Amino acid sequence: MNRCPKTNCFADDNTTCSLGHIRLDMCPEWKSACKASVDAPSDSDQMLLPWSGLAMGESDLNFISGKVKPITVGIIGPESAGKTTILGAFYLLLGRGALATDANTFSNSYTLAGWEAVSTCLRWRPGQSPCFPPHTPSGATRAPGMLHLAFRRDDGSLRDLLFADAPGEWFQKWAINEQATDAEGARWIAKHADVTLLVADRQALAGPKLGAARNDFQLLAQRAVTEARGRRLALVWTKGDVNVAPAMEEQIRKAVAMYSSDIPEFTVSVLPRDGINIEEGFRELFSWILCTKRPGVDLPMTEAAGHDPLFRFGRR
Repeated sequence: MNRCPKTNCFADDNTTCSLGHIRLDMCPEWKSACKASVDAPSDSDQMLLPWSGLAMGESDLNFISGKVKPITVGIIGPESAGKTTILGAFYLLLGRGALATDANTFSNSYTLAGWEAVSTCLRWRPGQSPCFPPHTPSGATRAPGMLHLAFRRDDGSLRDLLFADAPGEWFQKWAINEQATDAEGARWIAKHADVTLLVADRQALAGPKLGAARNDFQLLAQRAVTEARGRRLALVWTKGDVNVAPAMEEQIRKAVAMYSSDIPEFTVSVLPRDGINIEEGFRELFSWILCTKRPGVDLPMTEAAGHDPLFRFGRR
């Protein structure tokens, strides 16, 4: 496959050229890379878009942030804790109209293909029942995949949200050593997340290695709450159909409350539990995320130096 040598150009993913060329055969960078003219009929009316529909990387964020900074949601938890399942459930419920409200109606998404990729396992198929999404690979990349959703608020304005899909290995290494070389993606999420979902895996906390799971969570909670620095954070119990000893639940709550008080809790599950509607947990969590507000900026009051507004901030 041809690869454009220019940094931050992803024309080989069937998106627009970063230099603005409508046809790739007119781009000198692309021609030098493939050593041949690219077949593109002169009368072609095909118009490429600046995005591919897949999960976005760090280089794509400027495109989303052009009008206003989006709200970034970081889901922090160990491996196989259900982080990707949360994202897939959000997408499927949104498609059924179960998450949007009159105050926040769904507007658009630039990563529909990415959302489909994380949710496809949760769908019913002929002859195949739903299953959990595959493990998110850590690979060689250092930046998390970002999934985009936009909502139209009742005042007519748009609110963009970015959900970070990252492997649990990043967070486990980051919890042990904040400056670990292979935890750069976890550091990125901790730095940029406006909302942090701290995931507690009930299945692991009730399993044969519950002691190790508890210790790992306590270490991760300490790091996550400290790095949140007062930004919104919630404790999310995944696999809510699994019973956990009350003493273990109390230790997990204390691990979070030790560093920050008044942190909301949510319980989600894709399997039925005690006759409770499984949609309700995801709906409550998503509504809490949508309620996120950016802190306002208070500009200092100034005194006019004269009647001319051009000299309002003039030197005295």
